Amino acid sequence: MAEYRFNAITTSGKNVAGIIYSNNIFTAKKKVKEVATRNKLVIKGIKKKSGFFYKVKKSGTPKPIYGEQKAYTRKEVEEALLKLGYQVIYVRKKLFDFQMKPPTSDIVSFVRISADLLNGKLSYGEILQLMINDVTNKSLRESLREINNDLKKGEDSEKVFRRYENVFGNFTCYMLGLASKSGNMAEVYTATAKFLERQQEFRKNLKSAMLTPTITIVVLILTCLYYIAEVFPATAELFLNFGIELPPMTAATLDLSYFIQDNYLYLFLAFLLPAIGLFYYSSTHQGKIVLHRYMIKMPIIGNLVHKTVIEIFCRVFYSLYTGSAENIEPIKIAAEASGNKYFEDRIKNVAIPLMIKEGKGLTDAFEASGVFSKTALSRFHSGEETGTVKNSALQIANYYESETTHKLKYLIEGIQLVIAMIIMVVITALTVVSAETATIRPKTPGVQFINFITGLF
Repeated sequence: MAEYRFNAITTSGKNVAGIIYSNNIFTAKKKVKEVATRNKLVIKGIKKKSGFFYKVKKSGTPKPIYGEQKAYTRKEVEEALLKLGYQVIYVRKKLFDFQMKPPTSDIVSFVRISADLLNGKLSYGEILQLMINDVTNKSLRESLREINNDLKKGEDSEKVFRRYENVFGNFTCYMLGLASKSGNMAEVYTATAKFLERQQEFRKNLKSAMLTPTITIVVLILTCLYYIAEVFPATAELFLNFGIELPPMTAATLDLSYFIQDNYLYLFLAFLLPAIGLFYYSSTHQGKIVLHRYMIKMPIIGNLVHKTVIEIFCRVFYSLYTGSAENIEPIKIAAEASGNKYFEDRIKNVAIPLMIKEGKGLTDAFEASGVFSKTALSRFHSGEETGTVKNSALQIANYYESETTHKLKYLIEGIQLVIAMIIMVVITALTVVSAETATIRPKTPGVQFINFITGLF
């Protein structure tokens, strides 16, 4: 989140300042307005903490020094550099001051290495400094540097990490923020690393199962369209010029070619507009819920996606569940970490309200949500009866991890086989049509040739 500083005046005329964190200026203004209303303040201005490039010289050294510093105003940077004894050549505000989210692999690597070093009894301050020096991604490196500075100031770790949800993700920030309070940072970091690695592995396998076949099919379709619309007519029309009657398949293919040539714009729009509409709808909150609902109900692969969502939920739930009365927040965090908006919506809007308002038990609330399998509900029910809900969640996670890993591997192999068969069928069809074209013979070659020459003149 970006950092904003506001200046205000109290009813007694005293100047006050405060800092808030927000994703954008509009939300920041809304938060400042709420603070002003609650404390009867008159807001004088809001400034965002931005990046500034600077060029300075140190007395006695001819070579200039370049750097970057975050501040609210350019003047603050200049004054800080002058106090350090530098001669300021220029200070310029960054034109595009925004942070790109680091690759998931970099975040997973940071958490896993931190977990290993914590298990090796290295202090967390030393770990952060090592990571700051070694991380290559600029966004992640700057985030870690700011986190390290804030923690050194004695700020609450949970609040510090919460500011970087757009970098690390909601669940990761929640876990890393709680780590220093848990009494066992190494265990929390190890659990978080396990979750992130499993999530990354599933997404990688899912992309392998869906992306490659999709690209193959699209390229195959485009190749067939080019052949039918451009290459095939050049051959078939040659026979028509001789007045030769075309065989059925060749004639049908030529008709299809003419249809595509005459209506290519309409056909293009017929495919493009629904795709744009679906993409736009799927980017909305309600659209994501609907799309993710159908994802877990798709034939074959939907079952694997559903079980993996439950596995991720149970793994996070296991990491956060304490058995006390304050477990609504961990359930909410686990639902968000699942990565499925439909699953998250059912937990937040069905299961949790039942637990809070009606006092339903964990299993009854989860069953009412309609997003848990019978196996998962059975294990949760046994866990509630025996007081081992936490262990039951881990058992479900491990069971579904083993099952989905093996089934996804076989699914990928099966999809590759189907794609190979589709390619074979298409190539066979094109070969048959081409072979039929090659068998065309004029009934009276001499007459046909004379008619063709006469038609030219």
